Amino acid sequence: MASRLAFPALLLGSGVLALGPLLVRVAPVGPMQSAFWRLGVAVIPLLLLVYLMPGQRPETRPSRGLWAGMALAGLFFAADLMTWHLGIVRTTIANASLFGNMASFMMMGYGVAVMGLRPTRRQAMGMGVAVIGALCLFGASAELSLRHFTGDLLCLLAAAFYTGYLVSIARARSALSAMAVLAGSSLAGALAILPIVLMSPEPLVPATFEGWLPLIVLGLGGQVLGQGLIVYALAHLSPSVSGIGLLSQPVLATLIGWLAFGEVMGPLELFGASLILLALISQSLPARSARQPAE
Repeated sequence: MASRLAFPALLLGSGVLALGPLLVRVAPVGPMQSAFWRLGVAVIPLLLLVYLMPGQRPETRPSRGLWAGMALAGLFFAADLMTWHLGIVRTTIANASLFGNMASFMMMGYGVAVMGLRPTRRQAMGMGVAVIGALCLFGASAELSLRHFTGDLLCLLAAAFYTGYLVSIARARSALSAMAVLAGSSLAGALAILPIVLMSPEPLVPATFEGWLPLIVLGLGGQVLGQGLIVYALAHLSPSVSGIGLLSQPVLATLIGWLAFGEVMGPLELFGASLILLALISQSLPARSARQPAE
């Protein structure tokens, strides 16, 4: 049952995370500060979920290796958030999502090159269709120029950090529940960012009560719900399938950029988005059961 819910959970989590660039843009604090609050707001709710939800509290005390794994995941995620949030305000929503989601292809490559996993025929076809779709989506929406170069480079660097986060999370999930891993990594990430934002000249706290709204949504929606669903799914999916599922983020983020900021989707972009959706649908269909031999 859990494995059947994993891919839908991955898609739903990716859909929630697609709102991240919009929330960072409208937040009344700097990009580094919003990265801190995304993790900081989420820590206490995640710890409560660990202790209140059945099956989430560790039965035994985590080993030093597990603590180190969660800390490493938190450091990777802190680096991912800081570089991505800095990139979001220096490029377009579409560029930020597309470059940031190169982690999808990095995850696919990690599964094949490092773990030695060979995708099934359907997974391989889905990967091929998703790659073509992403290239069409990238070629249509990306604005490659010196004006966006720094932001694009930061978002690409964020993708590398996010891949390290996903790999670290997947390893920790082999021994701990989704909420426990996410709570530990979120706390480690928040502590890693805190000294940086305290030294920053930009204000850490919003000036108005309304200014907290995008930060609270970013923390509860993006970190607790979005990352929570993704962390849950990683324990049941291969890196190849996870990579395909994560490509739903740039499709939704490009649509949000079109609706909210007028970053128009053209025919090639719509075609690329359709191919990615086709790849996602192909992975969500149940696998054919082998035909039983006649008795």
